[in-house]
Amino acid sequence: MAAITIRGLDEEVKKRLRQRAAAHGRSMEAEARELLKAGLADREISGRKFLESIRSVVEPLGGIVLPPYPRGEGGRREPPHFGR
Repeated sequence: MAAITIRGLDEEVKKRLRQRAAAHGRSMEAEARELLKAGLADREISGRKFLESIRSVVEPLGGIVLPPYPRGEGGRREPPHFGR
């Protein structure tokens, strides 16, 4: 099994890790392992999963309907002016 060393860990983070480890009855090292495992579990959100996660929150509320974006004459709009 591999080992890593984490340098420059903020004291507040270390304190919270110690408290969390004690609350779960684990050593700080074991708690850090669990946090890393959970954080790196197959939870990466692809574009499709991201859309589905937003939809799962929004649809029960009735969805979101956005008004059409106003276009200028001929379906085109003026390009933005950047202070010229």
